[in-house]
Amino acid sequence: MDHVVLLGDSIFDNALYVAEGMEVASQLRTTLGRQAGVSLLARDGSVLKDVAAQAARLAELPAPPTWLIVSCGGNDVLPLVAAMQTPVRSVLEAAELLASWQADFQRAYREMLHAVLSRRVPVAVATIYDAVPGLAQGLRTALAPFNDVILREAAASSLPVLDLRLICQEAADYAPSSPIEPSAQGGRKLAAAIGELVRAHAPATRRTIVYGAAAPAA
Repeated sequence: MDHVVLLGDSIFDNALYVAEGMEVASQLRTTLGRQAGVSLLARDGSVLKDVAAQAARLAELPAPPTWLIVSCGGNDVLPLVAAMQTPVRSVLEAAELLASWQADFQRAYREMLHAVLSRRVPVAVATIYDAVPGLAQGLRTALAPFNDVILREAAASSLPVLDLRLICQEAADYAPSSPIEPSAQGGRKLAAAIGELVRAHAPATRRTIVYGAAAPAA
């Protein structure tokens, strides 16, 4: 029996932003069916350094996990948005700033991934979505170096990837009360993509495959 554990931040822990029963974990339970288990250890507001403590709670769960799905990193990038408004003298100087922030993010991401992989349970990771309503095109482009880190680290460890950029592409995929969180529609698409990964990707398979087929909105 599958037992999927969700780690990370409000991408999975979005109950505050949608109607009861429409949160990602509940929709995933519906997607996977009664024979599967879903446990939510992700917490709204978490950053990369918080995930190790979430993974440490696996022993508290009623059944051993068959998959750990991690979506985290967006809250580490969020504080940089103000800094990205700072004027610079050249495009190269801006690129150097991004490179420095990317290096810090990579160190934190590697530490997080090492802690999760040490649990010796199959792991999949998610990218940071970039179609948030109102997000300036320049900021959307600036997210690419951080997603590059996630993809590189996943490939280095032969992990499957949920590409949230492909899953949540419509404004309706984001909660009206907080546009950086998944809406009920976005949660449905996330649940469908996770379900596809769990069904199609054998846990013992050491291969990076990107999953990102969005479910229909209706």
